[in-house]
Formats: sequence, C-alpha cells, structure tokens
Amino acid sequence: MKRILLIDDNKDVRENTAEILELANYQVATAENGKIGVEMAKEFRPDVVVCDIMMPEMDGYGVLEVLSKNTSTASTPFIFLTAKTEREDMRLGMNMGADDYLTKPFEDKELLEAIASRIQKNDFLRKEIAKNREGLSTFLDEASSYMDMESLSKDYPLKTYEKKEVVFWEGDNAHAMYFIESGSIKTYKSTESGKEFVTGIYGAGNFIGQLSLLNTDRTYVENATVLEDAQLCSIPREDFTKLLYGNAIVSQKFISMISNNLMHLQEQLVDMAYASVRQRAAKALLELYDKRVIQDNARSGIGIPREDFAGMIGTATETAIRTLTDFKDEGLITTDHGRRIVILDKKGLRNVADFK
Repeated sequence: MKRILLIDDNKDVRENTAEILELANYQVATAENGKIGVEMAKEFRPDVVVCDIMMPEMDGYGVLEVLSKNTSTASTPFIFLTAKTEREDMRLGMNMGADDYLTKPFEDKELLEAIASRIQKNDFLRKEIAKNREGLSTFLDEASSYMDMESLSKDYPLKTYEKKEVVFWEGDNAHAMYFIESGSIKTYKSTESGKEFVTGIYGAGNFIGQLSLLNTDRTYVENATVLEDAQLCSIPREDFTKLLYGNAIVSQKFISMISNNLMHLQEQLVDMAYASVRQRAAKALLELYDKRVIQDNARSGIGIPREDFAGMIGTATETAIRTLTDFKDEGLITTDHGRRIVILDKKGLRNVADFK
C-alpha cells in the first residue's frame, strides 16, 4: 500500500483530504504544521508528500527545502496543496523542485490523478533495470507505453563481433550507440605520434558511443575495438534522440542507464596528473572489476592486454607490467594460465588506491 503524508494546518481540509486518500486505498499520515511534517516524513517514509504552503511553525516552502536536502526524502514526489493561486507563488514552488501544484478547492479526481501520476513516474525512475538485453527491452517497452512512443524500434537484434574487430572508427558517421550484452570493448583515441590513449574498457551491461551522438559534427569521437568476442546491439540515433528529449522523466532514467559514470573521466584526468602509478593501477583494476572485465576468485571474467592496461593508466607497458608484478608479489592479485588478472584482495587494492 502506497503511503501519503498530508501536511495542512486546516483541520477540516486535513481530515477530508485524508478520507479521500484512504478510500482510494492509500495509507495516510497527517501533520498539522510543517515542522511536525518534516519529522514525520523521516519516520513514515512516504511515497508522496502533499503539503499546504501557508502554515505556522514552518511553511510549505521550508518543508520542501528541508526534505530535498535529506537523502532519504530528496526523491520523494512533492505536491503543493494551497489556496494561493498567484502565478509567482506557483513558479516559486516549481522552481524549488515541487512536482505538482493543486489549488483549493479541488475535485477528488484531480487530487487522485495527480498523486497516481507522481507515483507512477517515481516508480519508473526507481525501478532497477537489469544490465542485459532483456532489461534494456523492458525499459524500452515501459518508456514506449509511458510516453506513447509507438515509433521506437524496441527490437534491437544482437550482432556478434570477433576479437580485434572494429565496432566504429573515430571520425565515422555516428549513427548509433551500442549496448554490450557480452564480451569486452576498448575505446581509445589515436595520438599524432600513432600511439593509443585508452579512454575506456567496458564489459557486459555498459554502453559505448553515446557521447558521440551528442557531438555536433555527428561523428564518433573515439575508436572502439573488441578485446574479447562480444555481442552488441545498436540503438539508432533517432531512438536515442527520442529517449533523451521526448520526456523529462524518461530522459532522467535513460541518462542514468547510459552514463557509465562519466564523472570517472574527470577523476581519471586528475589521477594522470597527480596520482602515483601504483594508485592509478589499483584504481584501474577496481574499475575493471566493477565493469566485469576482470575477475576475482569467486566469479569468471575476461582478461586485458597489458599494453591496453598501460594505456588506461598513462604509463609505459613495461611500467604497468612491473606494477602488476608488485601487486602479485604482495598477494593483491594473481594471474591464471591465460594471463587473465584475478583479484585476490579488493580491500588491499582499495587501500593502495586511496593512499595519500
């Protein structure tokens, strides 16, 4: 049963609105002012907050501000319920992050539709999407019905790529981004001297090429080649654009799916400038483990060529090999017969990565 927190200093409005919600099969908690409402929100953990603006102790704007700064309530849909109809008040509330705005008097249907809509959108945003083609298809199906996007393809066949095969070249027309169902892909840029700067190594569940679709030149900004036999499905630029710009809710979920933690790029550049080779190597190993590119002794994975690993951490291949050998001697990693790296001590690697 979904939970609604109703905050209103008018007893009649509070009781009548609570009754409407309870008859609609919601679990309702009420508070007579903003200060009490804030404390109740932390304990009650509502699915939606319906809040008056003009109240004693703390007004609705104050409630929204406090709840938006609390990690447990920041994403909770917030609906203002008030008799104030001035345009500037409505604009202020929405600019502060309110999801909807209802004015008194209101129809029962109007209130229930607003709450149902916010719950539906919030459930869509919170839903965990499996990092495989089935999960991607589920997201596309839900996005299509949610957005009435009948023109979305939704059926993206898998294509098999062999080791060392090129997925796309830097400068080619960026017609699609790719989802990795299995295997491993390396992205890199070529320098003027002919060397490779590895920009990323990605395993199953990751996307590649998405930044290129935002490139104003409409060309791929890096190269992508196969490290280990892979299965990929391509998502056309047209569908990418619809998912990104068609609706704010779908866009928010879509961006979270395809981001591949882009903040890591900034951290990587800082590390190149200031971190030691040992720190960079430890961080790279942990990142590759999280991307399912390398393994520990409890799960299978795939290996990585030493020259590509060196490119990730911005050092010579010989230096990278020497660092990996040191980690092996320290019991942090080992290698199997195929020279695949196996992590033995994640905590130890984390200590190396975080060492200042």
